[in-house]
Formats: sequence, C-alpha cells, structure tokens
Amino acid sequence: MKNNTPVRHQQFEEIHSLIEFRKSRAYQAINYESIFTNWEVGKYVSAKIKSSEWGSKVVDSLAQYLKEKDPTIKGFSRRGIYRMVRFYDTYTEPEFVAALQPQIVSALQTQLQLTESKNNIFVSAMQTQIGSTTPIQIQPNTDEFTLVSFLAQIPWYAHLEILSGCVNAPERIFYMLTTINERLDYRTLGRQIDAGIYERTLIGNNKQSETLKTTYPTAKNYFKDSYMVDFLNLPEHHNEKTLQKGLVEQMKKFVLDLGNDFIFVDDNFRLQVGMDDFYLDLLFFHRGLQCFVAIELKTTKFKPEYLGQLDFYLEALDRDVRKANENPSIGILLCKDANEQVVEYALSRSLSPTMIAEYKRQLIPKEILQQNLHFLEQENNDEN
Repeated sequence: MKNNTPVRHQQFEEIHSLIEFRKSRAYQAINYESIFTNWEVGKYVSAKIKSSEWGSKVVDSLAQYLKEKDPTIKGFSRRGIYRMVRFYDTYTEPEFVAALQPQIVSALQTQLQLTESKNNIFVSAMQTQIGSTTPIQIQPNTDEFTLVSFLAQIPWYAHLEILSGCVNAPERIFYMLTTINERLDYRTLGRQIDAGIYERTLIGNNKQSETLKTTYPTAKNYFKDSYMVDFLNLPEHHNEKTLQKGLVEQMKKFVLDLGNDFIFVDDNFRLQVGMDDFYLDLLFFHRGLQCFVAIELKTTKFKPEYLGQLDFYLEALDRDVRKANENPSIGILLCKDANEQVVEYALSRSLSPTMIAEYKRQLIPKEILQQNLHFLEQENNDEN
C-alpha cells in the first residue's frame, strides 16, 4: 500500500492554515468594531466637554451608569472614556491628518492587495474610495470612515502605547505603520517606543553607503545606526565571541530590535573561496528586500579596514549563495563605537551596499535620542 503520509500532512497543514486565517479575520473584525466604538464614544464625549455641557462629574456619572446598565461591558471606566476622548482628539488634529494623508492611501492599498476582497470586512467600501488614479483626500472632520478604517488595523492597546509614548504626528504615524507592517503586539511596540526606534531610524541614514541608498531606496525604513543589546548584560570589556554567543542565545530579542522581516539563517556561516574557508558572524534574510543581510561584529571602535572584510563576504555571498531571484546582499558592520567623520570618509568610496552601526550595552534615554534628532534636523535646515 502506497504511503500517502507526506501528502496528507500537507493537506492537514492547509486545513490548519485555513483555521488560522479565519481566526485572524475574526480577531480583525472584533478589533475593527472595537476601534469604531471607541472612536464614536470619544467623539461624542469630546463634543460635550468642548461645549462645556459636560464636566468631569458627568463623565464619572456616565462611567457608573454604563457599569450598572451592563456589568459585562469592559473598558468604559472614567479613565477608559477619557482615553477614548484623547484617541479622537489626537487623531483629528490638523497636524496629524495632514501628516497621515500620504501614508493612509498606501497602507490601505497594501491591505487591499494582501486580502481577498470577499473576505475583507471593509474592502468593498474601501474600493469605492481607493482608485488607481484618484487619491483619498483626508480633511479634519471629513471622511472619517476611511481614517478610522486605517486606525482599525491597529489594536486598541497598541494605540494606547502610541498615544502615551509619542510626542508628535510623524512619530505616531511611524509606529502605526510599523505595527501594521510587522504585526507587533503592544508589549513589543512599547519596547520599541522606549528604545527610540523612530529617532534611531532617522538618525541612522547618515551611516549608509551611497550604493545601499541607491540600490535600496527604502533601506532607511529597515536599518538603524544603533542596535540595543541591553538584554545581554555585557560587561564593559567583552570579546566578539561573547557578543556573538549572547546574540544567538537571545536571537528572539535581537530580531525584535532588527525588525520582524529579518529571518535568522545561521551564525558562523561558512563561505568557501578557493581552498579557504571564511566564517561570517551572523547571516539573515530580509523578506521585504528579498536579500541576505550579513552582520559582522566588532567589539572595538570602527576602523576603515573592516569594510574590506565585509565587502569580501558580500561578494562571496552574491557569487556562491544568492539565488537568481534574490537581490544583492547587504552588509552591516556592528561595532562598539564609530566616529562619524571616519565613517563618512570610509563609506564615501564604498561600492557595496553596506552600513555602519553601533551596538549599545545599555538603553539610550529617549530624551537623548530626541535631542540628537533635533540637532540633526537643525543641521539639515542650515545646509538648505
């Protein structure tokens, strides 16, 4: 009798995938209605407060009334209702709406492309508003359905992290798109906000080679100039072997800082050139960019000669490992420290898609990152 076990296992996996897909759709539907409910409650109460018709005591009475009316209703305490008011007020501010407009079309179009129309709870309505040539126009207090449909792609607790942890519209939108694209849970999102991923991503653009920027124009969205390894508890003096071993053992936490599109391939990845063997510290594959990402670790200050070693590894990867349908490999030198001027000089002649980044043993205070970003913006404004 022929063994059909592999075929059946494949069929069983298809059924499991179907179940997981439907569970995901059910969760999205629940979150969708929850976000719309919170938006509408926030809008209603906000209008009453702004008109001075309601004060804090009335909101207290509302919370008590809802609790007595239906004890099963959760999230509508005094604190919860004021969170909904803030949710509505913040996301209808002209600054936020203006900053969101060019992003919302792209995000919703991507959502449409990734989801079957017949299964999406709001696709049919969205398709009447999103055309190939007609952009969505979002203005304050208009087209709320489109705006809230975008916000409904993000879980409520993630919105609370964004509202409490971000200071301006661009930062909030950055974390919204990150949450959608990487499907972050609110705890991971909170850690990214605390670690200043937004500031580090913007600051990091100066440490990428021109070849990387040209070959991968969106690379600035995926790479930073510093990565946090605070979870390793490294001593001041440590070697590359200790750093590498710690990252491999704590790979899940490291990938959270890198980004969910990074897939870990191997450590000490062997590259054979001629009769010699060479070993790459860490090798990843990036799903979004469809390329290998090679990371070389250096526990010393950046030196220009390190780039030659990384270029060699990238050449070996592209010649002997990369497949025809994959893009050129990207190299990251992860160093303990890097002088900006030395980095600039070294990268100016680099012909490979490479970048220099620092690893930080301790979490950088977000205030420091914001100051550095402010100084960088001032320098750019002075140059212009």
